[in-house]
Amino acid sequence: MNYKMIGWIHALILSVAAVFMLPALLICLFDGDSAATRAFLYTVMLTAAVAAALLLLCRGASKSFSAREGLLCVSSCWLVVSILGCLPFVFSGAIPSFIDALFETVSGFTTTGASILSDVEALPRGLLYWRSFSHWLGGMGILVFLLAIAPISGRNDGSTMHLLRAESPGPNVGKLVPRMKQTAKILYLLYILLTLLNIVFLLLGGMPLFDSVCTAFGTAGTGGFGIKNDSIAGYSPYLQNVCTVFMLLFGVNFNCYYLLLLRRFRNVLKDEELRLYIFTAVAGVALVALNLRGVYATSGETVRHAAFQVSSIMTTTGFSTVNFDLWPSFSKAILLCLMVTGACAGSTGGGFKCGRIVLLFKALRRNINELIRPRRVQVVHQNGLPIDEKVLKNTYAYLSAYVGIVIISFLIVSLDGFSMTSNFSAVLACFNNIGPGLDAVGPACNYAGYGVISKLVLIIDMLAGRLEIFPILIWLSKGMWKRQ
Repeated sequence: MNYKMIGWIHALILSVAAVFMLPALLICLFDGDSAATRAFLYTVMLTAAVAAALLLLCRGASKSFSAREGLLCVSSCWLVVSILGCLPFVFSGAIPSFIDALFETVSGFTTTGASILSDVEALPRGLLYWRSFSHWLGGMGILVFLLAIAPISGRNDGSTMHLLRAESPGPNVGKLVPRMKQTAKILYLLYILLTLLNIVFLLLGGMPLFDSVCTAFGTAGTGGFGIKNDSIAGYSPYLQNVCTVFMLLFGVNFNCYYLLLLRRFRNVLKDEELRLYIFTAVAGVALVALNLRGVYATSGETVRHAAFQVSSIMTTTGFSTVNFDLWPSFSKAILLCLMVTGACAGSTGGGFKCGRIVLLFKALRRNINELIRPRRVQVVHQNGLPIDEKVLKNTYAYLSAYVGIVIISFLIVSLDGFSMTSNFSAVLACFNNIGPGLDAVGPACNYAGYGVISKLVLIIDMLAGRLEIFPILIWLSKGMWKRQ
């Protein structure tokens, strides 16, 4: 195990985290909030000190590492950054409990949006900014950002590919261009451009600059932390529609945007995952809108709320314009299904991913055909290309782990005595990185009522959901720690 290399990457990540806390520190200084200013100052100093110590201890590290080291590095980096990232909440007294602060911060970095806060507007603006920015940083991935700005491997990019695979969502992760560093740069450039475009459209609708930036961070990362107690409900219909459109855009595989830049429009139109994503979103809006007839004053308002909540839940953003927990059971059932479906692979959205659903249905069809014609060799294709059996095997393993984790988490969380609907939707909402669930964890409520053990379970669920399960499960593997 190349521990020096792992430590060196941790040092770089913490250095980046310390730099990214500076805008929040400056906002606190500008607002004259002494408690929040000290909190960020102490956290930046501590983070920088830990980073400096790791750099000294890990000098001369070999810049090549294996897949297991990549998995370990990714999972441990996210945990360490979350622990240090929650300290401003603790030091300022905004969230005195360390577990609650860790829950809030993990929820931010994993773009979940589940909160333990009942009065968000009471937080200083610096903490609100840091809370929303954690979505943006976690949306595309902390290590992907590091890959874009720093050389962390040797002459070839084979080692860095292990990091990208461990952190990027989807059943099959590849490079857009031959060099890994260039791929990371392209991804983040597209991410930044879409975020800036989102901010511009929000400003055009009259949203204040601070609100626009924080809302765009939550939309881009499909996180859903709002800076208002009513989330997006208090803003105009135009601003709600802007959020609807951009939530859907950030739920699309970023490879499609790269293909559009290359003018390969036919490849985008033939993308089976994208077609399933669009069909599911349109069908979800239509069904919910039909079910909500008579609930709202006009059909336009009905469609607007239906489209917003379907896009919010399907892209696992978690913003809300209404308390959808009061909707009819059929509409809530659709939203619950969309929690599992999720967005596209290679997007900032969470969930099971449309790409995996396509693969599972194709594999199911092949198995049925093999029962009919057992001697016929059949290969699963996606977008006209054969799918490696290893990818299908990993998809089956992911489904097994997904179901197992949901069941175990649901049983443990149920010890707190909340309703079955609350507990099941809480696990689904955290594991799929959505945020609000139903009943006691609905959009008008929060997760503060759960006990420490349940919160720790949900923290693990959020990390496992964002990192696609396996980087978290490897900690339980004996083979992970055996000397090779």
